[in-house]
Amino acid sequence: MSRTAIIGIGSNMGDAPGHCREAIDRMRAHPALTLRAASSLYQTQPYGKTDQDWFINAVAQVETDLSPADLLKTLLGIEKEMGRERREKWGPRTIDLDLLLYDAEIIEEKDLQVPHPGIAERRFVLEPLAEIAPDRIHPTLNKSIADLLAEVQDDLQVTRLPNSA
Repeated sequence: MSRTAIIGIGSNMGDAPGHCREAIDRMRAHPALTLRAASSLYQTQPYGKTDQDWFINAVAQVETDLSPADLLKTLLGIEKEMGRERREKWGPRTIDLDLLLYDAEIIEEKDLQVPHPGIAERRFVLEPLAEIAPDRIHPTLNKSIADLLAEVQDDLQVTRLPNSA
């Protein structure tokens, strides 16, 4: 049974726009994933750890028969193939792929939380997500992504890059 998942994408090292596009291409090419939509790229102020380069962020919607845990393993594999090294929380990264939503499921495990914590507080997630799925309902907050974006208190700068869709 095919499920719909939303993946957050981010990079702030090297060719960050290129890394984000490559991650989308790798998801598109993966035999267990069907890419249904990808947002534009957005340049965003760093969140959490602010003394680093700005990020490029996007989101992608995929369909898959993979379980949430197996999808997360697939995403971590793509990160590893692309040279991701985990050194510090919220630190610089070549690529970051986060499982944001998986259908309307709520999962709370040690290594996997869906919906991803903090979606509603992070403009850099909500802007691209609202571009491709404004009517999608957050499963624990019972609000649409468009409504969450309208209510978000995060005032960090998020700018859509021209010609990036």
